[in-house]
Amino acid sequence: MTIRVLVADDQDLVRTGLAMILDAQPGIEVIAQAADGLEAVELARRQRPDVCLLDIRMPGLDGIAVTRELAGPGVQDPIPIVVITTFDLDEYVYGALKAGARGFLLKDAGPDLLVQALQAAANGDALIAPKITARLLAAFAAPTTPPQPLDPLTTREEEVLLAAAAGRTNAEIAADLHISLSTVKTHLTSLMLKIGARNRVELAIWTYETNRIPR
Repeated sequence: MTIRVLVADDQDLVRTGLAMILDAQPGIEVIAQAADGLEAVELARRQRPDVCLLDIRMPGLDGIAVTRELAGPGVQDPIPIVVITTFDLDEYVYGALKAGARGFLLKDAGPDLLVQALQAAANGDALIAPKITARLLAAFAAPTTPPQPLDPLTTREEEVLLAAAAGRTNAEIAADLHISLSTVKTHLTSLMLKIGARNRVELAIWTYETNRIPR
């Protein structure tokens, strides 16, 4: 299946470069490019890409606002969003994750990681760049500790949670824990129900907010 992607970035060279990289990858087609947030929302609603790749800082509407418009709470038929940013300590990224983004990357991410993030988002999963997961989420996690779920997490769920928060894919978690891929998906579904998370990114945020990984 070809993944249809919208790329939004206000810098022409960056936007064109990302589009060229993605178009060169098998199974990915860039169907639209936007130079600002308002154009990104309009094009996304009209062309319904499988995934939107958004810069965090854009005129008109920034990446957070665009994410909220296309994938935020209450949005009917949300479009998967991957946020890409220049800075590894960018306060806007945490806001984008809260707004509904399924993942984020740095702009120096190689083509392989970029493709993996888009594939994960298109498949209902999420990918957070492993090298910035702990530092970024820990830096911008809310200072208050959210309540624990009424139904406590099992030992295996805790293991799956930590692995997901570290940016491991479902296949990697299955291999690490010596369980089947379907079992991983079952645990992730259970975790989301217990915690009230909409996706794996929110699972990761909750993991840091509850101090399961040292800040």
